[in-house]
Amino acid sequence: MAALAYTGGKREINYYFSVRSAKALALGAVLLLTACHAASRRYRGGDTCEYLLSSGRFLGEKVWQPHSCMMHKYKNSEAKNCLIDKHIVFIGDSRIRQLFYSFIKLINPQVKEEGNKHGNIPFEDKSASIKVDFLWYPEVNGSMRQRIKSWTEGSVAKPHIIVAGAATWSIKIHNGSNEALAQYKINITSIAPLLEKLAKSSDVYWVLQDPVYEDMLSESRKMITNEKIDAYNEAAVRILNSSSRNSKAKVKVFSVSKLIAQETIMKSADGLHLPESSRDTNAMILMNVYCNKIMKPIDGSCCQPQPPLTLIQKLAFCFFTLSIVGYLIINVIHRNNYRKNKSCTDLESGEEKKPAISTPSASTLEMLLHSFCKLGLIMTYFYLCDRANLFMKENKFYTHSSFFIPIIYILVLGVFYTENTKETKVLNREQTDEWKGWMQLVILIYHISGASTFLPVYMHIRVLVAAYLFQTGYGHFSYFWIKGDFGVYRVCQVLFRLNFLVVVLCIVMDRPYQFYYFVPLVTVWFMIIYATLAVWPQIVQKKANGNCLWHFGLLLKLVCLLTCIYFLSYSQGAFEKIFSFWPLSKCFELNGNVYEWWFRWKLDRYVVFHGMLFAFIYLALQKRQMISEGKGDPLFSSRISNVLLFISVVSFLTYSIWASSCKNKTECNELHPSVSVVQILAFILIRNIPGYVRSVYSSFFAWFGKISLELFICQYHIWLAADTKGILVLIPGYPMFNILVSTFIFVCVAHEISQITNDLAQIVVPKDNSTLLKRLLCIAGFFSGLHFFSAMQDPSRH
Repeated sequence: MAALAYTGGKREINYYFSVRSAKALALGAVLLLTACHAASRRYRGGDTCEYLLSSGRFLGEKVWQPHSCMMHKYKNSEAKNCLIDKHIVFIGDSRIRQLFYSFIKLINPQVKEEGNKHGNIPFEDKSASIKVDFLWYPEVNGSMRQRIKSWTEGSVAKPHIIVAGAATWSIKIHNGSNEALAQYKINITSIAPLLEKLAKSSDVYWVLQDPVYEDMLSESRKMITNEKIDAYNEAAVRILNSSSRNSKAKVKVFSVSKLIAQETIMKSADGLHLPESSRDTNAMILMNVYCNKIMKPIDGSCCQPQPPLTLIQKLAFCFFTLSIVGYLIINVIHRNNYRKNKSCTDLESGEEKKPAISTPSASTLEMLLHSFCKLGLIMTYFYLCDRANLFMKENKFYTHSSFFIPIIYILVLGVFYTENTKETKVLNREQTDEWKGWMQLVILIYHISGASTFLPVYMHIRVLVAAYLFQTGYGHFSYFWIKGDFGVYRVCQVLFRLNFLVVVLCIVMDRPYQFYYFVPLVTVWFMIIYATLAVWPQIVQKKANGNCLWHFGLLLKLVCLLTCIYFLSYSQGAFEKIFSFWPLSKCFELNGNVYEWWFRWKLDRYVVFHGMLFAFIYLALQKRQMISEGKGDPLFSSRISNVLLFISVVSFLTYSIWASSCKNKTECNELHPSVSVVQILAFILIRNIPGYVRSVYSSFFAWFGKISLELFICQYHIWLAADTKGILVLIPGYPMFNILVSTFIFVCVAHEISQITNDLAQIVVPKDNSTLLKRLLCIAGFFSGLHFFSAMQDPSRH
C-alpha cells in the first residue's frame, strides 16, 4: 500500500505540474514582479541612498543589512582612494565625536581616541591629502550657526562632507524643559537655510539622536529620556529641508543610526553612547553613501547609479529586437498562409485538400528567430536583475542552519524520486546526471548562503568542483577512446554547448569571459583531452584491442600530459606567457592579468588526468570482463567488493575529517589537487560496488543534472546578484518567500536556456563539413567584429 501511494503521489504531482506549466507560471511571476517594482520606483522613489540612510535590519548580531541594497565593507586603502584631497568635518556633541573616531579609523586603523573630549580634534592623512576635523559644538545654538555660516561665505573653503548633530546636551543642561525644546526649534530653523545652501556644493548629513538605555543612565543624565529625544528628532526632521524644493540642495537626514541603536544600546557602557561595533556600522554607512558612486564596488549597490550601456550592449539590444520583430512578422505571414490554404472540402470529389507544406529553409529561419526571440526576452530579465536598478539586492549572511537545512531538504526530495536505472554500468548516463544534479544543488546552496566563509564547507565544495572536472576527463576520454571520432563536428558541438550562454552573457552583462571561470576551465580541459588523443599516433580502443602495445603508447601519452601539467603548475611565468598571447589574452585576462586564470587552473590541475586514467582502467577491466555489471550483482567478487567498500568508506571519512580540520585555506588549497581524487574515487566505488545501489538513481537529481551547466551560469545574475556578491530580492521583507520565488523562476529560465542551446546547436553546427566550414568563418567574423567594437569602447571607459 505504501509503495502504491508513493508511486501515485509522484504521478499526481507530475500530471498537474509539468515543465511547460511551470514556465508559464514563472513568466507570469516575472511580468507581475517587474510591473510592481517599476510602479514602486515610480511612485515611492527608488533612491537606494535614502534606504541606506533610513532603514535596514541586523543579520545576526553585528551585520547590518540596508533595505533593498548592498553595503560594501571598505578597506583603508579604498577609503583613502575615495577621499583623496577631501576635507570632512564632524560638528556636534560626544556622539558625533564617537562617529568621527570610527570614521577616521576606516582611513587609519592605528588611530587612538585621545585628546580633549570637550574640544576640537584635527586629523590629517598627508599621504592622501585627507583632512578630517571634529568641532565641539554640543548644542544647536548661535555658535554652531556662526561656524556653519562661515562656510557659506566665499572667503572660506567649504568642506566636502559635513556631518552634524546635537540635542542631548540641551536636554541635560536645561533639565529636559519644554522651553529648551522651543529654543532648539528656533535655533535649528535659523541653521537649516545655511545647511541647505551648503548642500548645493557639499554633502551635508544631519544625524538624528539615538535612543538611550534609561536604566543605565547616571543620575546626572536621568532627564535624557527617549520621549524627549523623539521630540527633538521630530523637530529636526520637520524643519530641515522645509524650504528646499531642489533635491540637490537637501540635507541628508541620517536616521538609520536610531534603528541600529535600538538593537544595541543595551550593550552601552553608560546608556548614552553606542557600543563600538554600532558606531563602526554608522561610519561604514557614511562611507558607502559618499564613496559608492565614486569607487563603484561590485558588492556595494547602495547609492550607485545604473551603469551606462556599452556599444556592444546597444548592438545586442538591436539584434534581439530585430529577432523578435522578425519572428513576429514570419509568424503573421505563416498564419495568413495557413488561413488561405486551410483544408476545405472539395465539392466534386468530397476529399479534403491538404494545406501547403512550408519549406525547410523557412522553418529553419523561423526556429532560429524563435530561439533568439525567447533568448532576447530572457536576457532582458538578466539585465533587469543585475544591471538595472529595478530589483533589489542584499548581502549574504552565513549561518549553519541556512546551509545544512536546505541540504537535508533536497536529500529527502532526492530519495523520494528514486527510480530503477535503464542500465547498470558504472557511471552510466542516469547516474552521472544524478551526480551532477545533487552536486550542483549543493553548490547553489553554498553560494546563496555565503558558506565560503566556513572553511570545512569550502573544502568539501572544492571536491564537488573537482568531481565535475573528473567527469569531464572521464566522459570525453571514454567517447574518444571508444568512438574514435575526432571530427570537427564533434569538437564544435561540445564547444558550442559549453560556451554559447557565456558568450551571450559576456555581451549582454558586459563581463569578461574569465568571469565565468568554470566554463573556460572545462573548455580548455576538453581541448587538452582532444589534443592528447587526436595527436599522432591516434590510439583508440579498436586499434589497441588488436595489439596490446598500443595500450603502452596511450599510457606514454598520459605520462607526457601529466608532465606538462606538473611543469605549468609550478611555472607561473610559462603559464602566463602562453595565455598572454593575443587573442588568448582577451579570453583569459581578468582585471588586466591572467593570474586568476592560473590560480583557478592550478587548483584542480590533476583531477582531469585522474578522470582520464580512471576511464582507461575501467574500460580495460570491462573489456576483459573482470567486473560484473549485471543488475543487482556486486561489481567484484563478494570478498574483493567488501574489502574495497570498507577501504572506500574509510577513505571518504578520512578526507572529510581532514577537510573539516583545516585551519588555513592556502595550505589546504595546496594539498587539494593531489588528494581530492581520494574522496571522488571513494564515492564512485561506494555508489557502484553494491549492485542494488547501482541499479537505482534519483530522477529528481538527474533532472537538475541535465541542466547543471545552465544552473551554474545563470545563478550569477538571476538568483544571486551583483555578480554573485549578493542575493537578488524580488519580494522585499520576506526572505524565505523571496528565495522560493526567485529559485522557481531561476530554474525555469535555466531549463529554457538549455533547450534554446540544444535547438541552436542543431542549426549553427551542421553535420555537413562544407556548411560547417562556412559557419565557422561566420563565427570567426562575429568574434572579430566583437573584438573591434570592444576596442572602440575601451578608450571611452577609461
